[in-house]
Amino acid sequence: MDSKIYDVIIIGSGPAGLTAAIYTTRANLKTLLIAGGKWGGQLMLTTIVDNYPGFPDGIQGPDLMAAMRKQAERFGTEFIDEDFLEGDFLTKPLKVKAGEKEFEGKAVIIATGADTKWLDIPGEKERIGKGVSSCAPCDAFFFKNKKVIVVGGGDSAMEEALVLANFADSVTVVHRSETFRASQIMQDKAKKNPKIKFLLNTEVTKILGEEKVTGVEIKNNKTNEISRMDIDGIFVAIGHIPNTKVFIGIELDEKSYIKVRDHTKTNIEGVFVAGDVHDSHYKQAVTAAGFGCMAALEADQWLRNQAS
Repeated sequence: MDSKIYDVIIIGSGPAGLTAAIYTTRANLKTLLIAGGKWGGQLMLTTIVDNYPGFPDGIQGPDLMAAMRKQAERFGTEFIDEDFLEGDFLTKPLKVKAGEKEFEGKAVIIATGADTKWLDIPGEKERIGKGVSSCAPCDAFFFKNKKVIVVGGGDSAMEEALVLANFADSVTVVHRSETFRASQIMQDKAKKNPKIKFLLNTEVTKILGEEKVTGVEIKNNKTNEISRMDIDGIFVAIGHIPNTKVFIGIELDEKSYIKVRDHTKTNIEGVFVAGDVHDSHYKQAVTAAGFGCMAALEADQWLRNQAS
């Protein structure tokens, strides 16, 4: 075990975790950040980010994360580029295991994010950021006057379609079943939009294109007929998976997101949460960063109260 006791241990290295680290170290708190073997979160999979304030010409996702990490390092954050394995949050100090080492901290901020549920079909992974996306508010602008599809049947699929309809020439919602899971109000909104069409009982089986997406193969689930659909972009909206399985004793909601009490506190004293691991609604880099700031300020105040 590392002999040092950190003031704050942050688990996760996306916008929430890195922002939290900037704030805790600026507050003169000894901070360790468990970055993971693949650090940087979802933005490491994106290309240009046009909606993060301060970059009028946009910035590449990996470049934004590298700048955030450099800023956190400048203020004194220690980084461990190992995956978080387990934590003991029931004893004091709190214990966190990453790689082969165990670390102790007075407070912990969980910022492990949530992963997109992808379709896991041929042509998908290699075209993320090249016509394959999971975030219409992030990428809709790049599909002005283009033809796109949204895969999914819930509220998030309807929301993505409505955002895209402000930019694209046509939006088709592709759903594998006969009926949608989306709330009636969201279905009604989408159906009233003249740019949005619907293709039911249909699955996307392959994404086509060389440098970028040019089309998809689709299968009719009633007839098993395979056909091609020419498109410029595909938005996957079948949900997210919060990275919470490894946290024992942390209270989760019905979707496995961490339950928040009083802004950023969890059900365990001294354990805070920030970003997409608890935010199932906004799922934006800028809101994740905001939650990271909040968690850091809350942790700082909690530590001060403990010391007084």
